[in-house]
Amino acid sequence: MKKGILIVVSAPAGCGKDTIVEKLFETEREIRYSVSATTREVRGGEAEGTDYFFKTREEFEEMIERGEFLEYTEYCGNYYGTPKSAVTEALESGHDILLKIEVHGAENIKKMFPNSVLIFIRPPSLDELRRRLIKRGTEDLETIERRIEIACKEMTMQCDHYDHYVINDDLEQAVNEIKDIINKKRESL
Repeated sequence: MKKGILIVVSAPAGCGKDTIVEKLFETEREIRYSVSATTREVRGGEAEGTDYFFKTREEFEEMIERGEFLEYTEYCGNYYGTPKSAVTEALESGHDILLKIEVHGAENIKKMFPNSVLIFIRPPSLDELRRRLIKRGTEDLETIERRIEIACKEMTMQCDHYDHYVINDDLEQAVNEIKDIINKKRESL
């Protein structure tokens, strides 16, 4: 049986990765989504087990100790991690699986899964990223500025570790670029 493809999508906060992934899943029904765990607060409209597995800090740290994550990181004071079992089971069953994770986690995934495809989504500019974060209205200005700093570092790092990057200036174009990347990866296997 053919193993599935592990697809990693990363982007600074506010670059539209959630929207892109939602649009991708509307047509790419054979790709499964790996739900991450986090210690951050639930945002409006988010659901347990669909958007994230919401954990307390203590629960998350117990999962780390038990080795239940493929990767995890602490970002802006909260833990985020990819539960191991669901990913490995899907890949072994021949299903493509998509992880939406940050850059350090993506680097670790590439080491564990060399055939994975890493895609980094960039904003058209830092000014546009700031505008999107402010418009989102989920964080104060201090947090937004911290996210901008992190975004600058992430965009520098992506050059070294990612297979592809996509600029999200036009949503449909960005989604189509990612579909093309995934299809080319499937054809190469």
